Amino acid sequence: MRVARLHGVGDLRLGEEPDEPARPGHSIVRVTAVGICGSDLHWFDEGGIGDATLAAPLVLGHEFAGVVEHGPLAGRRVAIDPAMSCDACDSCRRGYHNLCPEVRFAGHGATDGALRDRVVWPDHLLHPLPDGMSDAAGALLEPLGVALHALDLGHVRTGGTVAIVGCGPIGQLAIQLARAAGATTVVAVEPLPHRVDAARRFGADVVLTPHEVRAGGLERVVAGGVDVAVEIAGTDDAVAVALLAARPGARVVLAGIPAEDRTTFTASLARRKGLTILMSRRMNGTYPRAIALVRRGSVDLEPLVTHRFELAQAGEAFAAAARRTGLKTVVEIRP
Repeated sequence: MRVARLHGVGDLRLGEEPDEPARPGHSIVRVTAVGICGSDLHWFDEGGIGDATLAAPLVLGHEFAGVVEHGPLAGRRVAIDPAMSCDACDSCRRGYHNLCPEVRFAGHGATDGALRDRVVWPDHLLHPLPDGMSDAAGALLEPLGVALHALDLGHVRTGGTVAIVGCGPIGQLAIQLARAAGATTVVAVEPLPHRVDAARRFGADVVLTPHEVRAGGLERVVAGGVDVAVEIAGTDDAVAVALLAARPGARVVLAGIPAEDRTTFTASLARRKGLTILMSRRMNGTYPRAIALVRRGSVDLEPLVTHRFELAQAGEAFAAAARRTGLKTVVEIRP
């Protein structure tokens, strides 16, 4: 099978490798679509993410969909949950599978991801796609799940106010989810013009730049600040803006991944406001809910895809995603 494997910073090589053998409790899935995530860009640009570094050549890609070739769902199109938790530790037994210390995650550490023709994946992590959902949209159920988990942590209430700080693909999804959750005012904070336009299309009531928030622009929209601020940019600047946007007693969810594996903010501001600050890690059992939200039309995934490449163009796909001139880049893998 064809495989795109990362050998070092910016060194992505397409080659041929043997297919994995079938295993009990696993299905063979022909991969059809892979989204490139900001965390993939960390691996590509920096050779790692957080405290994980590239120790051996790695196949990236954790947002993916495909067609089951062998297994209980043979012939079905599926979205694939990339996280294989141990299901035995204290975290898993308490229902926090995303916090499992033994989790194996596609395209991370020593676990190969989806930028290849086929994967062998646990049956219980395959989620059938509705007939009207494209394979590319199926791949985007993973970032939708990340956004859904972040808003879950924020306890967004019907009639509440929400700020989404950072409007890349996950931010755009969070805007739609906040609207679907019944927030009366959704404020997006984003400096890039094309993302500003997208945030308006996806339902933000107001879009401000970080500078406008610092200059008091949010106060004219939501006096006193928002109930929930969700940061999805991975920079200290975005964290600072989220804290500024939050009202006293609010919840601030940090979902962005910083390049230097360190986050700092002004403690006195957070302390005076009595903020609850939560760290969001990936998702936790969100695929069924994500599929239901797309099926009923509460979330629209298709317009997020702005760049499409074939597997042979994987290097070009990463370069396009790194330029951040669009929203979501998808690698479509054809037989």
